[in-house]
Parts: sequence; C-alpha cells; structure tokens
Amino acid sequence: MASVSLVPAALLCSCGRDKVSLSEDERTYTLSNSMITAVVAKESGDLVSVKYQGKEMLAVRMDREGRPDLELDPPGANPNGLNKGMTDHQYGFWSHDAMGPRGTRDAIASITIDPSKTAGRRAEVSVKGISEGRKMGTGPGASQDGQFAADIEIRYALEAGSPKIYTYCVFTHPESYPASAIGEARFCAKLAPMFDWMSVDKDVDFYYPADHFAGDKYVYTAVQSENPAFGWSSTFEGIGCFLLNPSMEYMSGGPTKVEFLGHRDTNKAAAPCILNYWRSSHYGGAEVSVEQGEFWQKVIGPFVLYFNSGSDHEHLYADARAQVEKERRLWPYSLVDTPAYAGKNERSRVSGRIALDDELASCGDMTVGLVDPEAFWQRDAKHYQFWTKADRNGEFVLDNVIPGTYTMVSFADGVLGEFRAENVRVEGKKVNLGTMAWKPVRKGRQIFEIGIANRNGSEFALGTEFRDPEIVLNYAKLYPQDVDFTIGESDFSNDWPYLHVPHNESDDVQVLPFFGIRADGRETPYRINFDVSPDDLSEAASDKAVLRLALCGTAAQSLEISVNGQHAGSLPLTQTRDGVITRHGSHGIWHEEEFAFDASLLSEGRNNLVINMPAGSLNSGILYDYLRLEL
Repeated sequence: MASVSLVPAALLCSCGRDKVSLSEDERTYTLSNSMITAVVAKESGDLVSVKYQGKEMLAVRMDREGRPDLELDPPGANPNGLNKGMTDHQYGFWSHDAMGPRGTRDAIASITIDPSKTAGRRAEVSVKGISEGRKMGTGPGASQDGQFAADIEIRYALEAGSPKIYTYCVFTHPESYPASAIGEARFCAKLAPMFDWMSVDKDVDFYYPADHFAGDKYVYTAVQSENPAFGWSSTFEGIGCFLLNPSMEYMSGGPTKVEFLGHRDTNKAAAPCILNYWRSSHYGGAEVSVEQGEFWQKVIGPFVLYFNSGSDHEHLYADARAQVEKERRLWPYSLVDTPAYAGKNERSRVSGRIALDDELASCGDMTVGLVDPEAFWQRDAKHYQFWTKADRNGEFVLDNVIPGTYTMVSFADGVLGEFRAENVRVEGKKVNLGTMAWKPVRKGRQIFEIGIANRNGSEFALGTEFRDPEIVLNYAKLYPQDVDFTIGESDFSNDWPYLHVPHNESDDVQVLPFFGIRADGRETPYRINFDVSPDDLSEAASDKAVLRLALCGTAAQSLEISVNGQHAGSLPLTQTRDGVITRHGSHGIWHEEEFAFDASLLSEGRNNLVINMPAGSLNSGILYDYLRLEL
C-alpha cells in the first residue's frame, strides 16, 4: 500500500519554508512544523507535550531540567488530582499503551514516515509494544499486571502547515496468544489549565473553569456519532483543542452509543480531559473478547487532535465542526501505510433501498448499518461497523465499507423493531443490494400506542431533563399519585414520564455523584385506560393480547402487569443494568419486550392495564421508548 499525501500537496505545503521536521533523542521523538511541536515518548507512545503557537496545550509536569517528566507515577498515586485509573499517565495517551504494565519490556520505536523523503510534507513515528506472555493496558478495570494480551502499535503523524496531529493504534492478537478481553479503552488528552470552556454537544457547551464543581460528571455525556468534533477552548487565550473523529467505523455501539467526550473530574485540581472511548462500560458498555487460536486485528483511528485560535469559544467550536466535515471527505486516509488498515482502493460502496411495508407506521428518519453477523451491535467494540442515513424513499449509500460478510440492520423513527438482512457479502468496488422489503412484525390488531418509536424517550414527559441527577425524586413530586393515562385524552409529552422507577416517599434522600440515590421506594403503578370495540374482539385471530414495550434503558429485573384489576403475570426483562438511570443518560441499550396475556381479560368498552414497577432501589427502573397493545 503506497504512502501518499493525505491532502493535495498544494494544500499541505504552501511555501518552501513551512515543512515538517523530525528529531529524536534517547527517549523521545519531536515532530514540528510552523504551528505545532509534538513530543512522543518512545517507551510508552504517550504524547508528552504539544505546543501550538508556542503555548503548551497539555497538562505537562516538568522535571528539574524543565523538560516533560517521562517517569510513570507509582500505582495508587493521584498527582495533580488526575483521574483514578489514569494515574500512570500524564499528557495525551492511549489507555492500552505500548509499554505494558510498569515498563516490563522495552517498546519498539521507529520512524514510519521520514520527512526527508517527503520533501518535508509529512512525518510519522511509531511506538510498538509486543505482548508475548504479558498483558497490556493501564485503564480503569486493568490490574497492575495489565489487561489485554495483544501487540499494540501507536502512531502519530504531522503535516506541513497543519494545526492537526493524527494518531491511531493497531491492536493485533495472534493465534498463539491466550484468550483475552479488553476493559475500558480510550485515548485521553489531559489539557493545560488555561482551557476553561467545554464543548461536547449542543447541550453541553459551557464555561467550566477549575473552580467549578461539576458534582456528577455523568451529566456531561453525549451521543458519540452525533458529535464527531468535541473538546475545550480557553476564553482568555483564544485557543481551542478539539478531537475529531472522521469516521465512526472503529468506535463501539453503533450510532446510538452514549459516552464521555470530555470532563473535569470532581477534584478541582483535575486537568480538563478529552476522551475518545472506543470501548467502555458506560450505558451498557461494549465488548472485545478474543479466544486463544483466534487472530484479531483492529485499527482505532486515525483521528485528529485539532488546534485552532479565534475570538471566542463559539467560533472555535464551529470551526472544529467544520473541520471534521473536511476530514470525513478525506476518509479513508491515504496517509496510513500499514496492512492492517484498508485503503480507499480496498473498500466498497454499498447501496440499496429499504421499502417499508406497514400502512400504520409513519416512517421518519431511517438509519442503515452493516454489522458483524455474530455480534450484538449495540455492545460490539470488536468489529468495524458502517452506518448511514437513508433518504425519504429508503434509499441509502454506505461508502468505504471494508469487504466482508455482514448483517444489514435498519431502524427508523416511528417504526417498532429492526429490519435485518443476513449474509450480506461485500466485495468489489460497488455493491447494489436492490430493494429490500421491510414488513415490521405485528402481533395483531393495534389497540393503542404511546410515544414514538425512536430509541429514546425524548418525546415523553421529563424526557429532556434526563441530565438532572434529581429526576427520580422530581418524578415523585410531580406525579404524587403516579400515572393515570387515558388513550385519546392524555398527552404523552405531559402525562407519561420517560422513566418508570420506584416512588420515593422520603424527605431526606440525597443524590450521590456517580452512585445515584441509595434509598428505596414503594411500587409505582402506571395505569393505562383504553377502549376496546366489538370489532377489536371479533376480529382477533387468537385468544391472546400482546403488550409490546420498547425500552431504551433498563435497571430493573421485572415488571408486574394487571388487566382490569386482575394480575396477568410478571414480565422478566432480558436486558438489565445498563446504568442509564444512575448515570443520567438519555438512553442505554434498546430492546423490545413482549407480554402476552389471555384476551378474555379484556371486555368491550373501557378497560385498564397497569404496568407496575416493584418496590426497591430508586436506582432501578426503566426508560420508555414506545408502548403498543395488539390483539
């Protein structure tokens, strides 16, 4: 695979004076152009210093000689208030570095793009750690002996006249390595104290100085796919530092994944952080599990650390969002020269049309993806995923798909369930799948529906207030008699809360950052009143009615269902404990539950159905996406 210019040479190097230089000493590489000087540690692959326009961007700790201190901190240390679980690193780093636990073996450092051979247009360095009987990784969940048995190669690239640093990491698990699994895995940049404005999405864009006590950092999470540019700016220096994801193919959990993008920890001395999680335990988490005898390889990135300057934070953030769109058009990067990364000529364009066949469904925004056939895509970090939006006719184009065999998945606002097409083979430059009919599953005649099937509860009452740590307590105050909802009269945007939790009855319950509410509440019934016509009953194809619940967050074991005053049974929940209530998320793992009951419990005229949340922890409960009763 040839190594060629990432962007046209005329854009890379506007004049002969602006070139990339690369120097090294025993412990570091230094990459520099007219805008940026970046220092990379050869032992670990950490980015230990970045100067933009002469100013240090990272939370650098200096040694006695005024150089970045490269020594790791002892286990359990917490220097400068840095985050627990990250204490072996400063600066910018991959949680699974090339060093392994406590520097047990030297990494292999090399120059992969020599600027003297590119006329100064670009430079790249590599730091590679070979596992061979030891485990790699120092992130949360990793022991002092490491975590994941894989070779890890970290690379950084810089180009002439560019305020961008490209970084990526190649994970390789040869067949000879033991079975292993990754815990939390991400790139983190700890920034200089001057950064005091955090911008991670349209609702989390605010002044965040060191003396601002955030309380619970989980109120600042966001949907990764909707926010490919995020970071911090300095209100007094007029400088921004943003992370740009030009593709989401290497991330986990698909287009609905909620994650940390940035925060300061609860310690006021903690550095501002940018976080690019490609595998986490948050909101249902994701999985990378590799068996002994299995070859596995994945390239995370390249993504971009982008630095800019301007008059205010608003323009800096807007510029970063504009820049990531430019980066997307360059994907896949021709800069990358490793067999593990599929270049432009190796990828395919996949097109087709998904035609919805359901006269009762009002199809809105449709999302289409190609995912691994064996994986649960919402929790998959092991494989690449490819997603796009279809147009109003259901036509879609997926560019730059790596050849392979996939399952096609689609979901749409207003439609319950998923479309799936198995054994989709992608090979060649263009693959047209034609028109595929999507006939959503229906269990019978629709009696009622509540909400909009859209994989979150934003349309329900309180649905826009999910970041409020006291939302569970507020529910009890706003709905002291719980929910009594009448089909055709009540409005789900006011009368049906997006969450269903035990009902608090205590006056002295407090919310604890990271832990939610450590107290119990009474059972909470949600009552639905609805009419059943003679035609509904006479046209029923069987003697069963089916309550279908689409849930977008779960921290309960079961629900109790009653119909017209008679207990109809318990509904065990198949997905549990995604932490979405405790961690104040808008949604976690989406899934559908079905509860079938004897239709003889229904009668002509007015009926009622009660969904009861059992008494228990106020951290337990569910988030609603959509409800439907079919007969």
